[in-house]
Amino acid sequence: MKITCEKEKLLKGINSVINGVASKTTMPILEGILIETNDNEIKLTTYDLEIGIEYIIECNVEKQGNTVVNATMFTEIIRKLPNTDIKISLNDSNLLEIECEGSLYKLATMNPDEFPELPKINVDNSIEIEQNLLKNMIRKTIFAVSNEENRPIFTGCLFEVKDNKLNVVAVDGYRLALKTNILNSKSNEFHAVIPGKTLNEINKIILDSFDTVKLGISKNQALFEMENCKIVTRLLDGEFLNYKNAIPSNWETRIRVNKNNLQNCFERIILISASSIEKEKRYPVKISIEIGKVTISCTNQTGDAKEEIYVNTEGKNLESGFNPRYFLDALRVIEDEEVFVEFGTNISPCIIRPTEGEEYAYMILPIRMKD
Repeated sequence: MKITCEKEKLLKGINSVINGVASKTTMPILEGILIETNDNEIKLTTYDLEIGIEYIIECNVEKQGNTVVNATMFTEIIRKLPNTDIKISLNDSNLLEIECEGSLYKLATMNPDEFPELPKINVDNSIEIEQNLLKNMIRKTIFAVSNEENRPIFTGCLFEVKDNKLNVVAVDGYRLALKTNILNSKSNEFHAVIPGKTLNEINKIILDSFDTVKLGISKNQALFEMENCKIVTRLLDGEFLNYKNAIPSNWETRIRVNKNNLQNCFERIILISASSIEKEKRYPVKISIEIGKVTISCTNQTGDAKEEIYVNTEGKNLESGFNPRYFLDALRVIEDEEVFVEFGTNISPCIIRPTEGEEYAYMILPIRMKD
């Protein structure tokens, strides 16, 4: 194997596949990057047996071949080399030689025949969506994915195609995020739960562009395909929350508020809520709604804070407690100038919705306040 490649192209490919490398494994081969040549391009592949990533790079291939090299060492060397062409070759001792200007490195390699093949996926259903739309849908839901491994189904996002819409849903037991987008072409209805880890990697790779990404779903795998990149991932098993029944359709109290004004209030008051004295403890904030006004307050050993904001209100007066971070996570990804925030009783979840349409919904469960 003997190739010459621009550092910028090579590094972009490495950065796209690096998070498919296994971090804790008894199989050293999974800690490597598989490098394969094909005519005038190379393919980089990583696979941790849960997520597999392939990335194709155009370059000058003088001699065909393949090998596996430790991903961490290879990445760090490439990253620190000058911004010019890099020569990579496999010598007679099976060492990978990396040459760039006055630099020469030789790395031990592993047998490429031992690198596991990515699963072959027989796609049952598929959709195509613009990369910028998918990127936006992931960004607006991924923060609500659960980190608790005892409920693995909630560590991923539900992808549901129904009525020619793609619904992406995340839930962690305390809040729910829903983003909806109309598809440009008709598709069969299906649903699948894709791991949050995979979606985070996809969000790093896809561009904020009108280029499309194809999502294919089989019985237990998902396949994301772009022009020069392919990502394979397992699907999560289990029964996902019936989110349509979980989101209240009626409210008793509703406010219409400037999104930035509400976000700024929470940004300030969380400084008190996230106590510097008790770092492991986060105090809830109290939301009090009266005619034309919302008061957000918090008291703890650090101090106390109160924010008042004038809003349009409908329905009853209300007092309820919430985790301010959950509000902030939702408000930070909303681009609308104004939003509705809907409440039931003081022990019912609140819902953040757009003032027009059904593009998104965020549900937050309350916290019982101490008297």
